[in-house]
Amino acid sequence: MSTETTEAPPNRDRPFSWQNLGRTIAGGYIPLLLATLVVFLPLLWMMLSSLKAPGEIVTTNLTLLPKDPNLQNYADAASTVPFARFFLNSVIVTVVGSTIKCILAVFTAYALVFVRFPFKRVIFLLILVALMVPPQVSVLPNYVLIAGMGGLNTYWGIILPGLGTAFGTFLLRQHFLTLPPAIMESAEIDGAGHWRKLWKIVVPVSVPSIATVALVTIVSEWNEYIWPLIVTDHPDMMTLPVGLTQLVNSDGSTQNWGMLMAGAVIVLLPILVIFAALQRYIVSGLTQGSVTG
Repeated sequence: MSTETTEAPPNRDRPFSWQNLGRTIAGGYIPLLLATLVVFLPLLWMMLSSLKAPGEIVTTNLTLLPKDPNLQNYADAASTVPFARFFLNSVIVTVVGSTIKCILAVFTAYALVFVRFPFKRVIFLLILVALMVPPQVSVLPNYVLIAGMGGLNTYWGIILPGLGTAFGTFLLRQHFLTLPPAIMESAEIDGAGHWRKLWKIVVPVSVPSIATVALVTIVSEWNEYIWPLIVTDHPDMMTLPVGLTQLVNSDGSTQNWGMLMAGAVIVLLPILVIFAALQRYIVSGLTQGSVTG
């Protein structure tokens, strides 16, 4: 007759410790809270100031909430400069430019991973070099080229010089390298060509990475200021960031800060909406290709 001895399972519940709690709060929650406040408070102040009268902004009696919130600053901004035209120009430039940049990034990354051609590594090295070169270096050559082609005050003149995206190509290439080779081999056995493999296999499984590239591209296109300022001098072709400059200069020596805040909200609000729609893809898209060199 055998007797079985059963041992009590170890107590895996860690005892409560004020020291561990303090470390967690000091090392995690407090830095996160401070970073959130640094980013959020200026935005909150800008939005609240856009609803205030001028006397509530420039005053020694600082108040956070507006006493009589109204949308008069937005009406003044819309009547001072053609914000509707600026908004339309920004939408056209952003949609067309970001769409072409994302498509080119997908094609380039696919070719660098799945297509055999000479000097592939050299081309990828040049893309990495492009990531390290500040875009301001190419402003003068691009202006000479676009002006010589008659592209000043045109949509294509604003869009064309920025169609290459080294960041998007690099990110998508790193992600494509993580795709299982068996999937691509099975598609080749079934007779699929590069075009079919790209749109039927690679793109559907790479939605988070492509969405991340799209978000970064949309934000950069929407907020671009230097290049549209250089190639446009007519109000009908100015984008929203450049239009804010017109709004600042419209009042002469006296600046209506409430109206300026309202214009900044108009510029910022569409990006916040797009970010809220695509934010769930950002972390997964940025980390999908991080384990492959």
